[in-house]
Amino acid sequence: MANETRNGMPAAQLAGAAWRKSNRSGAQGNCVEIAPLGAGEVAVRNSRYPDGPALIYTSAEMAAFVAGIKDGEFDHVIS
Repeated sequence: MANETRNGMPAAQLAGAAWRKSNRSGAQGNCVEIAPLGAGEVAVRNSRYPDGPALIYTSAEMAAFVAGIKDGEFDHVIS
């Protein structure tokens, strides 16, 4: 099961992942990056540690999170 996609696996092990970060990201690398995976999953990694762990979410989980962001539900966590 070496090719198994799992939460927390090293992002470098996601062969063929096309990582993308926001155009709003600063030159300091202060953002997260996302990559669509097979079976509708989405990987998320810290851009400062590209070989670090990747969090794997379903497309439904990501859709709920993005909807919450758009609705302002997480505005309280940033200043």
